[in-house]
Amino acid sequence: MQFTYKTNGVCSRKIIIDVTDNVVENVRFEGGCNGNTQGVAALVKGMKVEDVISRLENIKCGFKNTSCPDQLAKALKSLE
Repeated sequence: MQFTYKTNGVCSRKIIIDVTDNVVENVRFEGGCNGNTQGVAALVKGMKVEDVISRLENIKCGFKNTSCPDQLAKALKSLE
């Protein structure tokens, strides 16, 4: 299943995520820090949704209350 999540409070505008059988197959961020978002996407590929959430949830970016990784966790939580 592919779904799109509109981000809030970060530089990226949205995240396109493919999940199959509770496993993250692909992640693509639109906007944001290109190298960082590509790195996050590569690291979570093949991981179980709940593992991604537990690792990335509540990560902050500087003075912001959220980050691109945290937004990815929020997107995946919206599936639950």
